[in-house]
Order: sequence, then C-alpha cells, then structure tokens
Amino acid sequence: MDSIIVRGNGPLSGQIPIAGAKNACLALMPATLLSEEPLTLTNAPRLSDIRTMRQLLASLGAEVTELQEGKVLATSCHGAINPVADYDIVRKMRASNLVLGPLLARLGHAVVSLPGGCAIGARPMDIHIDALTALGAEIELKEGYLHAKTRGGLKGAVHEMRFASVGATENFLMAAVLAKGTSVLKNAAREPEIVDLAQCLRAMGAEIEGEGTSTITIQGVDRLHGATHPVVTDRIELGTYMLAPAICGGEVECLGGKIALVESFCEKLDAAGISVEETATGLKVKRKNGRVKAVDVVTEPFPGFPTDLQAQMMALLATAEGTSVLEEKIFENRFMHAPELMRMGARIEVHGGHATVHGVEKLKGAPVMATDLRASVSLILAGLAAEGETMVSRVYHLDRGYERVEEKLRAVGAHIERVQGE
Repeated sequence: MDSIIVRGNGPLSGQIPIAGAKNACLALMPATLLSEEPLTLTNAPRLSDIRTMRQLLASLGAEVTELQEGKVLATSCHGAINPVADYDIVRKMRASNLVLGPLLARLGHAVVSLPGGCAIGARPMDIHIDALTALGAEIELKEGYLHAKTRGGLKGAVHEMRFASVGATENFLMAAVLAKGTSVLKNAAREPEIVDLAQCLRAMGAEIEGEGTSTITIQGVDRLHGATHPVVTDRIELGTYMLAPAICGGEVECLGGKIALVESFCEKLDAAGISVEETATGLKVKRKNGRVKAVDVVTEPFPGFPTDLQAQMMALLATAEGTSVLEEKIFENRFMHAPELMRMGARIEVHGGHATVHGVEKLKGAPVMATDLRASVSLILAGLAAEGETMVSRVYHLDRGYERVEEKLRAVGAHIERVQGE
C-alpha cells in the first residue's frame, strides 16, 4: 500500500483548484437510471469512489464514459436494466445505496445489497426504507439484500424523516420525480449536494421546489429527458485546503470556492484568527496575526459545521493557543485520528462524542496511519505544520475523496511525496 511523506517547511503560497464534489457526483450519477436519454456531468472529480459508482452502474446496464481525462462523465441508460445491485460492488462504498430510489422509480422493483457499516459508524438504511415505503414501496430484507417492489408504481405522499439524512433525501427525490402525484418531504437535508441534485433533476424535466430548505415538494412527471449538468464545487475539499495556510502560514487562494458553501466553517476560522476573503475566482485564506486561537466546534447537519471537516479542524486546533472542545454529533467512532495526532505530540483527550484538545506550540513528525478518508488528510495537514518528517500510511482512503492531493499541495510550496507500496 502507498504512503505519503510530508516534511514541515513553513508558509504556503499560491492557488489550489477545487474539484467537483464527490458526494454530489455520487448522487448525480445514479440519476441516469431515471431516463433513456443521456445525462452528461461536467466538473466531475477523478476519484476511486467515482470509479466504483461507474462499475456499479455498468453492472446495472448503464453506460458511463469518461471524457476530458475524467472531468466529464457521459452517462446513458437506454437499454435493458439489471435490477440487482450486487454485494461485491455495493460493499466497497456506502453511496451505492443511491441506486435504490432510481431503480424503483424506473422499473418498479429492485434488489440492492445492504452496504453494511463503515469505520466511522453504522449509517443505518432504515431512514431510506421509511422514505421509500412512504411512496408505496414494499421492502423486505432477505439474506443481506433489500428486495423492493411497488404495486402499480410509486405514488406521491407526505413524509417526515426523523433525521435529516442526506442519502435518504436523495433516494426520496429520485424516486418521487417519477411517482404519480405530489410528494412532500419534511425535515429534508439542506446540504448543497441536495440542491445540486434537485437542479440536475429539474434540468432533466422534474418538477421540484424547496431544495435547500427543510421541506421539498415534488410533482411527479411521466418521464425525464437528457441534460448536461456541472457538479457543484466540493465544499469538503475546499475546507480542507483552506486549512493548509491556516496551519502552515502564508496565503492560498482556493479556486472555485464560495463562502456560501462553508459559511459555518468560515465563522470558526474567523474566531480562530484566520482571514477568509472572497475573490472573483475563489477564496483567499491567511492567518490574521500570530498563533491560531482555540475554538469550540460542534458538528451538525448543513448549514452547521460539517462532520467531514472535524478531523482536519482538530489538526489545526492541535497547535492553537488554548483549549478547544470538539463535539461529534453525526457519527460515532469519528475520533480515530486523535491517537495518531497524539503520536505527533498533540494533547487530546477523547470521552465518547467529545474531544478536548490542548494546543501545543509545535507538532513533531512521526509515522502515522490513516483510519478513514478525512482522518488521512488531517494527518497530512498536521505533517505540514510539524517539525521533521511525517509518514502517513494506508492512504488508499485518501484517494476515495481527494484527487491529486500531493500535486495540489506541492504547487503551493509543500514538501510532500507519495511512496509506492510493495
């Protein structure tokens, strides 16, 4: 397995282009199952998770072609569709469950493997099942597979989710656009990825109102047509690279960034002494003066502080002046990066869903191990600010969510290289 070596070497300077959002693209790609006409996605990220979704869609009968070195995905599903999403593919990636809603809407039946848990929590499917059942689906679990069917097609309904699940909101949206009548989803997720999916579906002929709020209304239509849609900027990659100059010093412009995508995150950076300025081409980030100040963070659904930036924020606060408390309210087991940061000299105490971080003046380079996607990049950020050399192993997690991370950081002056595994 590959490793990444980082050597702390002071301030960064330059520009980092931010890719299209992984989580948005993984929801947009299954939308091709809803129409016989082509769906083209531009500004697509080049990641291993996108390749996994390509593999899954191909197994279902869709065609996905990469153009412009993978930045454009030309998709089509005009032939026979296989309704079975096999465990061997679904187990690789949580977002595979997003084919359930489109398959039910297009075919009226589907057999989709349970994706199982993951390193940062169980992420149960029952919220998805409840949402689709409200639309008239009958879903039964047999031998690790969800067997779903409808009697005469899906029908519009009013449904309130007990938790604002992003994935369940996406599955409901893609199912409801072809359901008969009007559907209303209450306590819907409000993330930019939801807005992006709704805009894409609308471009395909869907009738949707209220995306970005907690109540979304969908008027079912008979069919959807083809469209071309640009994938929204990845707010998690954006926030991650905004932290690079915050940790190391210097000034970096994140191209394509907008404050509206990361507003609550920017508020915490401001409190910590980090300046964020919106420019014509992105966001310019630098320290205001002196050492970063401690701040408390609570992860919440959008528009709150993103759970996917918690690990990276902990790396910043490990060198802050004072004591910070981070509360993780979205996923259990999401402090597994803390012991690895402690190997680098960080002072962190974890108690259940709370982590107390006592800032130290300097971290020290050390061999560390990535435990999940966001943890891996948090260790790289910590290595940029540490004295000496940090080797991050098991970086296959990293390639699921960050494209060409070494190349982007080297372009602004970081000393970072990938070492090929044996």
